[in-house]
This record gives sequence, structure tokens and C-alpha cells, in this order.
Amino acid sequence: MACPLDDGILGTMRKRSRMPRDLNVLAHKTLQIAIGEDVEPEPKPDKAKNPAAVALGKLGGPKGGKARWKGVSKKKRAQIAREAALARWKK
Repeated sequence: MACPLDDGILGTMRKRSRMPRDLNVLAHKTLQIAIGEDVEPEPKPDKAKNPAAVALGKLGGPKGGKARWKGVSKKKRAQIAREAALARWKK
């Protein structure tokens, strides 16, 4: 039997507003909903992306890690990997 909230293979739940924990704020929000005022806040407009930053990202992003590691020697790669492993285990 399909759940009414299922959406595709994995299924997703509907987004709902989170009610505040502070009782005063909760009472105010409940009153606003009851009288039909400001049920959901206006979504914030997306900030435009910097075209120069987008261009730089397009230059380096598609190359991938293998292309970046071509100029690094095997000895240097081993040293970097060792330092990274030590940093992980140090936590």
C-alpha cells in the first residue's frame, strides 16, 4: 500500500513550518495563523552569483582530481596522504 506522502522510489515527506519552542513566540505564531496573517514568511530573494567567480569555477571544476595530481610526484603524494591520515587519526 502506497503512503500518500511517498514521492518516487525513496519517498519524501512534505515540508512544514517548524513551530517555535518559546511559549510567547508560539502563542503569537498561533494567533497569526488563526487570524490568517503572515502564515509563511516571504522567501528571501536569491543573491546573484558573481560572474567572475562562476567563470573561474568552470575552468577548474571539470578537470577533476586526476588532472590536478599529474604534476605532483609520487613521493610528494605519499607525504600528503600520510599527513592527511595522521590528521584524521589525531581527532
